[in-house]
Amino acid sequence: MTLRRTLLAAALLLPLPALAQEAPTPAPTPATQKVALDTSFGRIVLELETERAPITARNFLRYADQKRLDGIAFYRTVKVADKFGFIQFGIDNDPKRILPPIKHEPTTQTGVKHVNGAISTARLAPGTARGEFTISVGDQPSLDADPTRPGDNLGYAAFGKVVEGMEVVWKILDAPTSPTAGEGVMKGQMLSPKIRILKVTRVP
Repeated sequence: MTLRRTLLAAALLLPLPALAQEAPTPAPTPATQKVALDTSFGRIVLELETERAPITARNFLRYADQKRLDGIAFYRTVKVADKFGFIQFGIDNDPKRILPPIKHEPTTQTGVKHVNGAISTARLAPGTARGEFTISVGDQPSLDADPTRPGDNLGYAAFGKVVEGMEVVWKILDAPTSPTAGEGVMKGQMLSPKIRILKVTRVP
């Protein structure tokens, strides 16, 4: 009996199993900034990746903070299928609104992908992006950077996503277009009438 009690006391002094040890501290969530687009169709709230895609997110915030996006419009919709495609808005080369181009941040660098609701910066060559933006409807990995492709394989710079108002995005995607406006591949994709963005502001 004494031996049994001794063994029991010794067992109580053994270290606890690894499962009972304190769990590691999770990595901090990357910093973001919410921005509201108040449009004639309703409000869209974006969450911008200010830490993961700092150059591209900061560019958008400069346009917003300087009121360069107030009064512009969604002017293009590319509807491939129901709730799949993208919509485009921006300064439309207005010289009074335009800011210098920014360095390209590929998705392979930022980790911010073209998922459903992603906001991205339109561009021609890498490093030419200014004040034109798209919102993806449906996941679109073909817009991400892909080093295995030949030529310009850097994709577009996604820098956030829609967190409120996706139903407004769907309405814009489905809005009527002009059969004659637009050039080249953009013919038939131009919204008629355009959908106004009344103001763009930071929100908590």
